[in-house]
Amino acid sequence: MSTTLLPTPLYDQRLNFDGETAFYRGKVRDVHTLGDGRLLMVASDRISAFDVVLPRAIPFKGQVLNQLAAHMLNAVSDIVPVWFEGSPDPNVAVGKRCEPIRLEMVIRGHLTGHAWRTYRDGGRTLCGVPLPEGMKEHDAFGEPIITPATKAEEGHDEDISREEILGRGLVSESRYLEMERVTRDLFERGQNLAHARGLILVDTKYEFGIHNGELMLMDEVHTPDSSRYFLAEGFQSRQEAGEPQVQLSKEFVREWLIEGGFMGKEGQRIPEMTDGFVQMVSERYIGLYEQVTGLAFQRPEDPDTVSRIHRNVENWLREN
Repeated sequence: MSTTLLPTPLYDQRLNFDGETAFYRGKVRDVHTLGDGRLLMVASDRISAFDVVLPRAIPFKGQVLNQLAAHMLNAVSDIVPVWFEGSPDPNVAVGKRCEPIRLEMVIRGHLTGHAWRTYRDGGRTLCGVPLPEGMKEHDAFGEPIITPATKAEEGHDEDISREEILGRGLVSESRYLEMERVTRDLFERGQNLAHARGLILVDTKYEFGIHNGELMLMDEVHTPDSSRYFLAEGFQSRQEAGEPQVQLSKEFVREWLIEGGFMGKEGQRIPEMTDGFVQMVSERYIGLYEQVTGLAFQRPEDPDTVSRIHRNVENWLREN
């Protein structure tokens, strides 16, 4: 993948759209509020880990996230209303503005990632949920567990239990129970979609908001930034042999950072992101998109990413 032939990556460019009334830059997405109240989200090529934005863009990452999220949002829209209305450009999504609920509904089918690190270090509860004794890394739980996190405006999200959520009045009990039910239904759908593609949906997170008094699914769904996948073929034999699982997620980026001595803590330095590493991450994202959706990834031909986005958005908004 020659970097000289790539479209300009989206990293810190500030796009402006006619009639926009507000702008917010997240770790990965730039959020523009349009004059009609809808949100226009531009998926950048930034990549974050441990709540820190890494210093180099990953070519095509934003397109992968945006198109995979659109694909998955459409696939779950019969379970719960979704914010997404349309995609004017490979990197852009437009949809309804919700009042966000400041929680991430994390659901885990396996003892992996943060859950495993907690367990390995002696923890036997996570967000108030008891963890069984005698488990190995990547073992499946008897049934998926929900381990919520607070959604921080800045800095690190924090684990929180159901009891703490209700005790602090973050949402009503009836609303939280609805969020738990919908989270389990969404995860079951995601697992079934993954199974059809030879994958295991290991864990993921969902973010919700309120729109016209109703619960609405926000943000991305079942993407490599919000979810973890294993290859299903050979999973059990690898588990029995104590071998590493084949992951399709950005966990390998976290592992690379950990090996380089970085976990987002003060005083730690991010390892050098070489051209080879950036290319490898890009190819992993594209491969996951194709594996999860069964669709071929189409690279944009226009090297001027910003002009392409403006042109496509203006044309789409005239008709929508």
